[in-house]
Formats: sequence, C-alpha cells, structure tokens
Amino acid sequence: MRQTRNETALLLARWLFVVAALVVAMVAVGGITRLTESGLSITEWKPVTGAIPPLTDAQWQAEFEAYKQIPQYLDVNGPAGMTLADYKFIYFWEWVHRLLGRVIGLAYALPLIWFWAKGLIPQGYKARLLGLLALGAFQGAVGWWMVTSGLHTDSGDRVSHFRLATHLLVALLTLGALVWTALDFRAVARGVPRPRLTSFGALALAALALQLLFGAFVAGERAGYVASDWPLMQGHFFPEGVDWSQGPLHAFLYDPFLIHFIHRWWAWVVVALLVVLARRARRAGSRPASIAVHATFGTQVLLGIATVMTGIALWLAVLHQLVGALLVAATAWGAHAAGRTR
Repeated sequence: MRQTRNETALLLARWLFVVAALVVAMVAVGGITRLTESGLSITEWKPVTGAIPPLTDAQWQAEFEAYKQIPQYLDVNGPAGMTLADYKFIYFWEWVHRLLGRVIGLAYALPLIWFWAKGLIPQGYKARLLGLLALGAFQGAVGWWMVTSGLHTDSGDRVSHFRLATHLLVALLTLGALVWTALDFRAVARGVPRPRLTSFGALALAALALQLLFGAFVAGERAGYVASDWPLMQGHFFPEGVDWSQGPLHAFLYDPFLIHFIHRWWAWVVVALLVVLARRARRAGSRPASIAVHATFGTQVLLGIATVMTGIALWLAVLHQLVGALLVAATAWGAHAAGRTR
C-alpha cells in the first residue's frame, strides 16, 4: 500500500511538472506575440470556436477587416501598408498563444478529474489543486481583459502596460505554484515532511516579483528602446530624460526612462538575495536547486544586457522572457529546498 501511495505521488508530481513546462512555453510564445505586435490581431474572444483559424479567403478577409478598425492598424500598420500576408503572420502567433492556453487547460483539468475520480489525490491537496485550476481560468480572463485595453479608439496603439503586467505575473504565479506543489508531491513520495516557505524565501520571491513587474512595464511601455548602452544609459548612470512634471509616482509607473533604470538596477538586489537563497538551499541538502538558481539568474542577467545592447533583438528578447520563467521555477525550487528540514 505504501509503495502504491509513493508511486501515485510521483505520478502527480510528473503531471504538474509537465503542465509547468507548458506554462514556460506559453510565456515564451507570449514574448514572441508581444515583440511581433501580434497580440491585438484577433479582436474577439471565442474560447471554443476560436481554436479553429480562418479556413477560407472570405473568413480571412473578415478577420482582417475587424483588425483594420482598431487603433494599432489605423495608426501603425495601416499607414505602413500592411498586406493580408502580413496580417496572417501576426494572426498566427496570437492564435498559437491562445491555442496553447487551451492545451494547458486540458492538460491540467482532464488529469485532475481522473485523479479525483480515482481517489488518488493525497489528503490536504484537493483545495490547492482546485485553486490552481481557478488560477488558470482567471489567467484566460485576464488575457482577454488585457487585449480589450488595446481595441478601443482612445487606447492608443498598444495594450495597457498594467494589464500586460497582470497577465504576465498571473502566469508566473501559476508556474511557481505548479512547481511548488509538484515538489510537495515528491516530498510525499519520499515520506519526508513537507517544506515550509521561510521568511527569507518569501522575501526573495517578492523581490523577484517586483523585478518581473518592472520587466513587464519595460515591455508594455517600450522602455527597452530608450537606451542601448550598458551599464550607463545614454552616457549617464541616471537617465536625463525622466519626466517628473506629473510627480514621482507618475514617473515611477509611466516614464520609460525611469522604468528601464529601475529594472536594470533592482536586478542586482534580486541577484544578491538569490545568491543567499541558493546557499541556504545547498545547506539544506539540495545542491541541484542551488545550481539551478545560480545558472538561471546568471543567464538572465547576461541576456538582459545583450538584449539592450542589440537594440532589442527579437530572439534575445524572447530568450530573456523564457529564462525569466525558468528563473521563477528555479527560485520556487530553491525556496522549497531552503524550507526543508534535514
């Protein structure tokens, strides 16, 4: 009986790790969608029928005509002479992004129903697994809420950077919770006490969340383009273009120079905290978690610098977002390991 329980817990852990990997892929595709300006190409939300793309010329023309009514086309792509072939390219990435969201929903919900029906979920985990399901559904709603902010004539040619940040952070929160729960199931399989989130682990995760928030602001406000030198910004440590006319809070939330500056230098606070977290994970007996944390934050810093210095090369920016998701997973692993009782 004990062996069966351990095998079931390992199966549950593997299932959640697979879903977490799909979420990482979703974040990467979301980066491509954002960088290719594809996010507003589908102007309706059809959770079921939207899985099927246009199949005829008439359907493609109808979708293109709907896109022509929004500010992004009127102000940017229309004057640039966008063709139907150009539109199909951006439509493809948004369609893939939404399709992957549906795949993740099914990959989570269907096994959950099966495990539940078979009575295989360990005591104390049902509420958490239902919470993860609700978080995934909420993410879909947040995604559409974000898209609607860019469809109206008074919204400019992009989505709200606040809604973009919410969309990204909910995805990464879901990723971290999936990894943490999978690691809990591995602890159940080994028959060891479930680790608790320590106060320092919570501090490291909160600092990383703030860095990710400003990363989303950088993306939403196109703040990555304001400077292509490093470590200086246009030859200065502190950028000279910050607009303080509407007060510090407005600059903190809206000014691309200040947002970029904060994202650059808060990263080093996060790095310092993650170094300590990784060492605590190693002292708790998890050298692999320590290595994962060091490797991901080191790679992420280098990618961030390279992205800026290449003028936001698309492939580097996508890798930067992808490794950002991996860093969330690694930090969750490190915090989980650091809370372990040896």
